[in-house]
This record gives sequence, C-alpha cells and structure tokens, in this order.
Amino acid sequence: MAWYKEWFGEEYLELYSNHDQGEADRHIDFVESLFEGSAPQAILDLACGAGRHTAALRRRGYRALGVDLSRTLLAQGRGLPRVAGDMRCLPFAAESFDWVFNFFTSFGYFESEQENRRVLEEVARVLMPRGRLMIDLFNREQVLANLQPSERRMLGGRTVEIERWYDERNGRINKRIRLTGGASPSRTFLESVRAYTPEEVGDALAGAGLSVVARLGSFEGDDFAPDSPRLILVARKD
Repeated sequence: MAWYKEWFGEEYLELYSNHDQGEADRHIDFVESLFEGSAPQAILDLACGAGRHTAALRRRGYRALGVDLSRTLLAQGRGLPRVAGDMRCLPFAAESFDWVFNFFTSFGYFESEQENRRVLEEVARVLMPRGRLMIDLFNREQVLANLQPSERRMLGGRTVEIERWYDERNGRINKRIRLTGGASPSRTFLESVRAYTPEEVGDALAGAGLSVVARLGSFEGDDFAPDSPRLILVARKD
C-alpha cells in the first residue's frame, strides 16, 4: 500500500499536534496580504487534512472547501465543508475556484513525476481564468543541509523513533517513524516526499499552464534564499 494511504491517521495527528489553529490563522493572514484585490467567490484548501486552514478561512467569511484523501483526518473538525478526493482527479467541475491553497508540503507524494504533474494539471483545470495557486513546500537545500538522520523522543507515553535519509536517485526525502510502548501495538510508518528545487516546481507549474508570479521563503514574506525555511510559490492560471 502507498505510504500516504497508511500514514495520515491518528498517529499523524499526534506527531504533528504542534501545527495548530494559531499557525493556520497566521498563514491565512499572510495569504490575504499576498492575494489583494477582488474577493474570491470560492477557495479550495487542497490536501486540507483536519481542516485547520479551511476553518481559518471560513471564520473570515470566505466560501472555502477542503479536499483530502484521508477519511481519518476528514473526520476531525466536524461541520467543516470538506470532501474525500484524490489530488490527481479532483471531484470538482472545471473553473470552480478563484484560489487554491496547498499548505504544509502536500505536493510531491507520488512516485512518478507524471502523477505529481497531474496534480498541478488538476489544479489548473479547477481554477478560474486568472485564478491563483499558493503552494507551500519545504526548502530542499535547507532540509538537506540540516537533515537529522535519527531522532528519539517521547510522545504521550509512547516512544517515537524517526530515521531520515535522502534518496539521491529518486530525489526524495524519506522518513521512517516507529512508535512503540504504551497501550497501543507498535507501528511503523513511512513518509516519502519529492525534494524539488524552485526551478523544478516552476517548470512543472508552467507545464500545467500556471505562471509563477511570486517566490517567497517564509510566511513572513521574505524573499526566497538558499537558507529559507520554506519554498512558497504563487502561480496564476494563464
């Protein structure tokens, strides 16, 4: 089974609990400052997970909808408008959204570049003409320079052991997570995400008919640099 079909469950929510609603609100503050102009009629929160960004958008009066593959994550935050769906085949009509947001490195999951590029083609399909995409990724150079091969910590009475490595042949950063102890059985999960350069993402966006209009390095609005914590791209549908 593909890693992304197994990992995004209760254990994922526990391990990444530090990414909270306050962080999501700060992210939406940032995006609002970027996307000035006419108000959108509809926003898609792509790979929305438990819906914290969708919730932040809805509180501000936006007509926002989330989509995610994980039914466990979708079960969180009941009442938020979200649907189950695969990024490679979005369950929406063409030209349905003015803005699409993709937070927290949710692009590059699939093994083949054809599948990853299909995600961007689907984004372009559901965007209105002149609609905009914000895609938030880790900065490849910064992650590789600071890659911590192993880590061990306690989490809720369980031991978490994490192993990280870079697969240069496939250009992917991998993470093996093993949880042991406590009342639950031991479990092992994998994360494997394509590590893109800014140029690679830009080329993929262009191939889908999306033009990069901004390249930033943090949610504070800093210009992108080799040591930036994030790679944040804003693209517009041609």
